[in-house]
Amino acid sequence: MLQQTSGPKKPVSPSSRSRAVPTGPLLAPSVIVLLGWMIIPLSLTLWFSFQYYNLLDPFTTGFAGTSNYSYLLSDSGLWLSIMKTLTLLAAVLGLSIIFGVAFALIFDVAFYGRGLARLLVIAPFFVMPTVSALIWKNLLMHPVNGLFAFLAKSIGLAPVDWFSAIPLTSIIIIVAWQWIPFATLILMTAMQSLDREQMEAARLDGAKGPAMFFFIILPHLLRPISIVIMIETIFLLSIFAEIQVTTSGGPGSATTTLTYSVSRCA
Repeated sequence: MLQQTSGPKKPVSPSSRSRAVPTGPLLAPSVIVLLGWMIIPLSLTLWFSFQYYNLLDPFTTGFAGTSNYSYLLSDSGLWLSIMKTLTLLAAVLGLSIIFGVAFALIFDVAFYGRGLARLLVIAPFFVMPTVSALIWKNLLMHPVNGLFAFLAKSIGLAPVDWFSAIPLTSIIIIVAWQWIPFATLILMTAMQSLDREQMEAARLDGAKGPAMFFFIILPHLLRPISIVIMIETIFLLSIFAEIQVTTSGGPGSATTTLTYSVSRCA
């Protein structure tokens, strides 16, 4: 006897096998910790901004109202410090992106000693800002005993007194040296996810280096570049240690950024 065969079975949907687990309760602890990590410092900062503080007389305390804000806004050097801050921000971001993309392209090619070269390029990011500023001030940019002064003298040029002649440029160089490794690390990681088949197809179609960079590589790096800009902007707006160690905001107000100006008001 022939056995009767049933028709094709209907696929069982995943929802009928198990009820979907809501993600809200699972994400709640992380969201609460993240909000606390952001809101609590912000709330304390706002609270402290309405209080009296005197570093020379710590017993002078109390509610100040808006007098701290009035004092800051009435400072004649406020807008100049904002311009210095924006100049430093734009310069360091530009250098970070340019050199970060260049290093990412270089380290995307296999060559002897690439691992060591990567380590040397990324290493400055792990140096403390104060230590970095001291190295540049005393070992590299010192007008008498610095490395740059020695190199200038060796070719018959006069040494440059960096922190007197071009103070803001000196700060930009120091800060960029610290943050170029961060941009390199992010962009180098992004390069590893680039579609190699697309690159090979472009080569077979006769695309040259500049065309491949502007039409394939650069569009692929736009999102990582935006991440670099966002993260670096948050930290660069609060640069303080490098200025304090090297120029103390001077000469005059040449390197007085907004953060350093606020610290002076305290």
